[in-house]
Amino acid sequence: MLLKVQNSPFTEEQTELLNRLLPTLTEQQKIWLCGYLSYSNLEQPIGQIPGNIGIANDSAATTIQPVQQSVQTPVKIRTVTVLYGTETGNAQQLSEQLVQKLKTKDFEVELFSLDEFKPKNLKKVEDLFIITATHGEGEPPENARDFYEFLFSKRAPKLKDIRFSVLALGDQSYEFFCQTGKDFDKRLEELGGERLLPRVDCDVDYENEAEEWIENVVEKLIESREIDHQGAASATSQAVAPFAVETAKETTYSKKNPFYAEVLENINLNGRGSNKETRHIVLSIEDSGIAFEPGDIVGILPENDPVLVDQIIELMGWNSEETVTISKEGDQISLRHALLSKFEISRLTKPLIQSASEIFDNTELKEFIRSSTDDELREYLDGRDLFDLLSEYPPKSLEPNELINILRKLPVREYSIASSLKANPDEVHLIIGKDIFTVNGRERTGVCSGQISERLQVGDTLPIYVHRNPNFKLPLDTDAPLIMIGPGTGVAPFRAFLQEREELEAKGKTWLFFGDQHFSSDFLYQIEWQDWLKKEVLTKLDVAFSRDTEQKIYVQHRMLENSKEFYQWLTEGAYIYVCGDEKRMAKDVHETILHIVQTEGSLTEEQAKEYVDQLRKEKRYQRDVY
Repeated sequence: MLLKVQNSPFTEEQTELLNRLLPTLTEQQKIWLCGYLSYSNLEQPIGQIPGNIGIANDSAATTIQPVQQSVQTPVKIRTVTVLYGTETGNAQQLSEQLVQKLKTKDFEVELFSLDEFKPKNLKKVEDLFIITATHGEGEPPENARDFYEFLFSKRAPKLKDIRFSVLALGDQSYEFFCQTGKDFDKRLEELGGERLLPRVDCDVDYENEAEEWIENVVEKLIESREIDHQGAASATSQAVAPFAVETAKETTYSKKNPFYAEVLENINLNGRGSNKETRHIVLSIEDSGIAFEPGDIVGILPENDPVLVDQIIELMGWNSEETVTISKEGDQISLRHALLSKFEISRLTKPLIQSASEIFDNTELKEFIRSSTDDELREYLDGRDLFDLLSEYPPKSLEPNELINILRKLPVREYSIASSLKANPDEVHLIIGKDIFTVNGRERTGVCSGQISERLQVGDTLPIYVHRNPNFKLPLDTDAPLIMIGPGTGVAPFRAFLQEREELEAKGKTWLFFGDQHFSSDFLYQIEWQDWLKKEVLTKLDVAFSRDTEQKIYVQHRMLENSKEFYQWLTEGAYIYVCGDEKRMAKDVHETILHIVQTEGSLTEEQAKEYVDQLRKEKRYQRDVY
């Protein structure tokens, strides 16, 4: 907007100068100038106004703190607080994206993991944004547990001055989809908070919805700030300088832009007579620039079984080369390509069959949805795929695009990396167990594990990207003792840990608990563990083979047999790492750790719980469970 001489107190020459200056100013410069003009000593040259910006980082958070400038203003800048609850790092990465966006717009921002944020400070928060995953059957992530319990306790404060919004990450194949985010959203409102934006619930293909939520948050805060400044005689001169949030090393490759890694090895690790098939995969990442650390994860963009794809197309009488639209942008590909690599067809979810009941025009399906209890619905969904649904409740008339529109995107499969980049430059190793099961008389395999074990050949390429896992990392102190508990394929990250420790010539003690079914056929990487024992890279190895004895022996039994030494290692500062099945193994191992601490430490049950919770807060008890 240009100034005119007749409506302003400025001379023509002054007006011309102002009209040349104003269009060149940034939003931050305009705000600073308003504040400067309200400063009492107007004869002081602009260049002499103190304007240094400081950055403060503490161990618990990344905090943007502007140094107070000498301009005093009546407008208060609201501080933005971003909290995240995560298991594998997705929520943390999105939180950092939000913070980066906000800092470019000159907002004061504080970023905390939920286990680093002090709950007592909640009542001091002004604008609060929570990004959280949901773990298991509707439970909060490990690092969100204490905050969750506090928020739902009587100690939770009234939050009449808080504005908030929640981004929830989840998986629609689970009954309690995005439950932690839903709980946070509801509870913050109950405590008196003002919902700045509606909660967004994201499925496994979360990127687009999450980016839209982030953009809406930034726009809403900018709009709010502009309203705060309207009519003010002067505005704040505080500004926030660009700051460095501790973020992942940027890589060219992602879910949207994967690296096609050549398969160098694809070997079955199980011996003759095993009823398991566990594949050792070596992928080339030469010249990719991909970097990773022990504990990180590889995401694989899998393909569905082409036999299942062809069965569905034949059942429906469709043309496999018919063009379908697969995105809001109108991208078009063949029907077969879409079902093979773009959409999930091997698993049914409640939202899918509810949508199917609306477009199939099948009376029986509508009645089944209407009359089924939650338990009956869960039983039907378990193990069935899209072919089952189309066979058992055939649609009267259905076009390919109608079906595509109700399918969810094919989820990425994630696997712990089983190698160290220092030990194996230009390579990434994975351990993938083939998932086989039978439903309705048809044998099924897991989408990715079936592809790896049945169709992936040496020389083929596999679309991958690296996903960092900040909650499962080796200690910086290479002298710290490690206790690693990983049955079956859960041993993957510990192979990476030991490769890394060997390269670093670390002196700290290491103890591995490994378990599987049979010693003779299922002792994964047996020669490597024995070699590391000889080199003293691995200090102690305890194994449990559950089917070799009349009474089944698991890793938790070996832990109990060594309870005194286990506790001694803890008193010496050992770090505990657990990787594997969450529902059974990880739960049993956790209870065993509590028992060992209580018994060997002569503690009460409550004291033992506090001891283990403290280990977790100190990052000395880390879990990668699924």
